[in-house]
Amino acid sequence: MLTLASETVEHEVHTGVTLLFTGMLVAMIVCLALEEKLHAKKSLIVGLFAGVALILAEAFGIIERQTVAILGHDVSLPVYIPGIDWGVLAIILGSSLFVDVTSKSGLFSWVAIRLTKASGGDPVRLLWCYGIMTVVFSAVLNNVTAMVIVGSLSGVSLKKLGKGNLLLGFLLVEGLLTNIGGLLTLISSVPNIIVGTAAGITFVDFCVRAIAFVVVATVVTILLGARVFGIRSLATPEERAEAASLVAGFDERDGITSPGFFWFGAAMLVLFIVTIATTSLCPLLDDLGMGFVALMFAAIMLVRYKHEVNRFYQAIDWDLLGFFAALFAFINVLEHAQVLALIGRGLTPLIELPGVLAPGTLLVSAAAASSVTDNIPLAAMLAKILVGMPLADGSVRPPGDPLWWAVIFGANLGGNLTPIGSASTLVAVTIIHKYEIKLTFAGFIAKAAVFAAIQIAIALVYVLFVMPLIWPAGAG
Repeated sequence: MLTLASETVEHEVHTGVTLLFTGMLVAMIVCLALEEKLHAKKSLIVGLFAGVALILAEAFGIIERQTVAILGHDVSLPVYIPGIDWGVLAIILGSSLFVDVTSKSGLFSWVAIRLTKASGGDPVRLLWCYGIMTVVFSAVLNNVTAMVIVGSLSGVSLKKLGKGNLLLGFLLVEGLLTNIGGLLTLISSVPNIIVGTAAGITFVDFCVRAIAFVVVATVVTILLGARVFGIRSLATPEERAEAASLVAGFDERDGITSPGFFWFGAAMLVLFIVTIATTSLCPLLDDLGMGFVALMFAAIMLVRYKHEVNRFYQAIDWDLLGFFAALFAFINVLEHAQVLALIGRGLTPLIELPGVLAPGTLLVSAAAASSVTDNIPLAAMLAKILVGMPLADGSVRPPGDPLWWAVIFGANLGGNLTPIGSASTLVAVTIIHKYEIKLTFAGFIAKAAVFAAIQIAIALVYVLFVMPLIWPAGAG
């Protein structure tokens, strides 16, 4: 299904042409890193680079129109069509539509307020509730949506409890936890989808392998957050009684307009997760893929708003979808221009390092790169390169190979190093500024560095030593 799994293109390309397209790749990465400064959406940036790359590829004669057989007929496709991974686009489109419609049932706000009440208003218990909620929401929603829901509720709750001085700590910890939760499932983050699908990692296998790290990293992050930001439990019975009285005024039913739709949304969310998890095991769905499943569930949920589905279509992140389509087309040109082969040759000494040095270096490098630029093109490029670099015996790199997981963990955790490392940390900083709390770029790095360093250290131990011990590299 995945274009990334196609064979590496091998043909003669002049070195100067390869270096030209390598320069374009570097320029695109720089532009993406300066997205805010350029005041341009990432889809436009990558789309322009893809357009120029396609024109140059035609001029240099390094890419040709392809003909494919569909139902016995030869169909000629434009050069950019085969390079786009339509399965990934379908997963993103279907999942985002499904989550958007389901959120209208009030399900997610209901869960959030119920947890707030369960905490009794105690700051430490509230941090644990919001932290775990952030991880779970990031796993089943997208990181940005999770940060918006939990961050907004944190602001309201802490202000009502008279604990506004703790808001910086709460929001920063929640922002960091979104990228931890993004490692929980195959569809939790875009790099997971790209690399996981390229590696042939199933939904269930991904969850089983990642869950232990997510639990440990979550616990460590919350404990460290409470210590660093001075978040302590209420000391006296009077303080606890007052806090419990304040949170009791929250009404979890405020966002529920229809009890029937609320329960339908809850049931469909469970069914969606189960179906996605078992897609590869179901003969009827295996060939159709997770993208089809996501789109079907989105269509079912949209029936509730059959006369106004256009407002959900308007809310789709078309910038992200356009970004992906352009990115895949651009990477396809880079493959034909032998840029990926050039990078692959550069990475070969790293990948051939003995023992744990190869995945360890790759994880740290991926995290460092993800901290200053978009982790999506990084994940897509590294996945493409690893697919084209089979094992020494010529066999396909198995799903359990530590190099796959080094890219996955590095691409996700690198987002915690800087405020521009991921969209969710950027949202966290935006909410912090909304409450007029001062936090500069350097200030974020100073506060987040210790968290990110510990998380990456845990990931190194987990990927290099724990996973190979429990699941040998050759295991599926």
